[in-house]
Amino acid sequence: MRQPGRVLITGCSSGIGLDAARRLRAEGWQVVATCRRPEDIAARKAEGMECLPLDLACEDSVAACAQAALAEGPLDALVNNAAFALPGAVEDMPRGALRAIFEVNLFGTHDLTRRLIPHFRQRGGRIVNISSVLGLVGIPWRGAYVATKFALEGLTDVLRLEMHGTPVRVILIEPGPITSRIRQNAIPHFERWVDWQSSPRADQYRASLLNRLYGPPGRDRFELPASAVSDRILTALTARNPAPRYYVTAPTRISGLARRVLPTRALDWLARRN
Repeated sequence: MRQPGRVLITGCSSGIGLDAARRLRAEGWQVVATCRRPEDIAARKAEGMECLPLDLACEDSVAACAQAALAEGPLDALVNNAAFALPGAVEDMPRGALRAIFEVNLFGTHDLTRRLIPHFRQRGGRIVNISSVLGLVGIPWRGAYVATKFALEGLTDVLRLEMHGTPVRVILIEPGPITSRIRQNAIPHFERWVDWQSSPRADQYRASLLNRLYGPPGRDRFELPASAVSDRILTALTARNPAPRYYVTAPTRISGLARRVLPTRALDWLARRN
């Protein structure tokens, strides 16, 4: 089993990133957490964590974060967790909305990763990308997020192939429903970009998506706590021979199987029932 080292984790304000930072720290890892907002950075430092500012939508911020992390010592792993959701029908998604979500969920993640790869090539390292069940199958109202996760899956798969023969290991983790603030955090993005009242689907928004976004928070049927993802992150970082991908939650396992064995029309039928 690989011994604890120093790991950079993105998106540690809440949810998966925060739980992973606390769990890995408890397991003996030296955690470099990143957050975007100053109040979250202060909160992580108050817990005794090393914490750096990182806005994945800003290239200068990504460069400064990578430089600052390496200036404090060698890194052994990178966990790319930071991302946001932007719900809405695909036909209502303007170009700027897709640009904004791709800047964070894909482009910024890729930028940070490639800045650290030369370091990992020299000493060995693990790159763990947090994808989603929505990187395997698409469902209505989630087109923008699905697009970023499908893209992340493809980029990660190719990076894993290209890193073969180097000391760099690349791993995907694909959670399903996880307790987090991703739904609440999606509201400002939805309100900024989606003119749902002018949409031909306005009645569908009222009947489904708005209730889910603005209604009282509830648990999905198969929802697991963020600790379930932290378990897999720890495995990905410590296993001598980590798997290329790890599923988390029953919906991810079912979706992974369904995508392999079902024809597209059957998969579409299942997705529409979500």
